[in-house]
Amino acid sequence: MATVSAVVKGIVNEKPLLQEGLRQGIISFAALAEKIKQQVEQQLGKSVNDAAVVMALRRHSEGLAEGEVKKIRFLPHTQLTLKTNLVYFSVKRSPQLFKRLETLYKLFDYEAGDTFNVIHGNQEVSIITDDKHEKEVIAAIGSGQIATQEKNLVSVSMGLERDFLYTPGIIFAVTRKLYWDNINIFELVTAATELTFIFHKKDAMRAYASIQELIEEKGH
Repeated sequence: MATVSAVVKGIVNEKPLLQEGLRQGIISFAALAEKIKQQVEQQLGKSVNDAAVVMALRRHSEGLAEGEVKKIRFLPHTQLTLKTNLVYFSVKRSPQLFKRLETLYKLFDYEAGDTFNVIHGNQEVSIITDDKHEKEVIAAIGSGQIATQEKNLVSVSMGLERDFLYTPGIIFAVTRKLYWDNINIFELVTAATELTFIFHKKDAMRAYASIQELIEEKGH
């Protein structure tokens, strides 16, 4: 049988902004209880009193805060690297594309800091590179094969410890912070010790500041 606590938890967890507000302690339990009481009653099929909803919200908020403190830690010296002037392509996946990619790999000077990220999906392949190589990529792939092209992108990369791969919630913690700050993530690229977010240029500096704030908060 469903309980007030379980129903309240489900309602909150469906709304990331509510969840974050409770975690940060900036939402009035009484005001939120009044707002969701009718929904709680509908799901339970019976009347509930305000105090029960308030108590359920209070307990859930404590669990949100305590759970994240135990799971997520960013080292205070976590490095953030920002790179500008990137361009994005999405291309339909095909055997011919893989052959063309082989020729592209030879064009980049990785020691000089060139970017060439290739992300394979089931139907499409995403390519992220420096805009100085834009024409070369188009020439190699063929403009008719490009489904999407986006310019004026910026990457923000986080250097992480290797246990990042085995720590639940790290990506969620960052994406939730960016969502809370109303910052759109254009693309996400991961490696064993690095997490890279791609943003439009207009969002890049706010995104950098948002992630830096999260690191400082979780580094203590």
